[in-house]
Amino acid sequence: MIGVAVTGAYGRMGTKIIKTVLKQEDMKVVAAIEAPNTPFEGKDVGELIGVGNIGTEVSGAEKLKEVLETKKPDVIIDFTIATASVDTIKIAAECGVNLVVGTTGFSDDEMTEIIKAIEENNIKAVIAPNMAVGVNVFFKIIKDLAHILPDYDIEIIEAHHKHKADAPSGTAVKAYEIIREELGRDKDEICVYGREGMVGERTAGEIGIHAVRGGDIVGDHTVLFAGDGERLEIVHRAHSRQAFVNGVIKAVRYVIHAEQGKISDMGDVLGLK
Repeated sequence: MIGVAVTGAYGRMGTKIIKTVLKQEDMKVVAAIEAPNTPFEGKDVGELIGVGNIGTEVSGAEKLKEVLETKKPDVIIDFTIATASVDTIKIAAECGVNLVVGTTGFSDDEMTEIIKAIEENNIKAVIAPNMAVGVNVFFKIIKDLAHILPDYDIEIIEAHHKHKADAPSGTAVKAYEIIREELGRDKDEICVYGREGMVGERTAGEIGIHAVRGGDIVGDHTVLFAGDGERLEIVHRAHSRQAFVNGVIKAVRYVIHAEQGKISDMGDVLGLK
């Protein structure tokens, strides 16, 4: 039985993750973490999310180390915000708890801290900006197309709900990195974030990234390959957050048997590499 801890337990993703974990025959929720000094401290997380008592109380993030040492989960799942996630990752790593992280918006310095914590504590981790199975197939397709169509103009467009804090999305950034690396282009010279005013003609090597925010859009991503006389659009649309949760469950099972001290991604989980 895989013991699972969930951060942001009463949030949109946390709630769906817990409900889905409870349906798995080989998993159990052993810890539920919320924001520091949460008003839900001590309440049964199952009661809070509407599935009935499951025997797991909510704890504030200020007690994370104590909870992990007491409950001893095999894996902690984190879908929160970057600043909070870095602390969670470092504490979990020190406690020897494996990681499945879908949080986005990490800075380069934060990623350096994360990598160091995972390597020094020799734990296993899956970190991915988007855990939906379809998105990771989408990543493979755009990598192949960038190789096939290197002379086409490439633009990335993403759309999310009005509450999303970071832009562009982690998925859009990942798509950009995949394409840039496949084309061998310099990351500091080719990225254009939107366009305004008299910007002149589009340069041959640039890749545009555009963010749309509004309503309750779960997540849309389009990569446009535009040539003379034709264009090809690769689109992924998430209809609900359950798409991400389904990938999380696969990642939890994978990370138990992953390589220690290494960060895997969903390409590893799904065998797409």
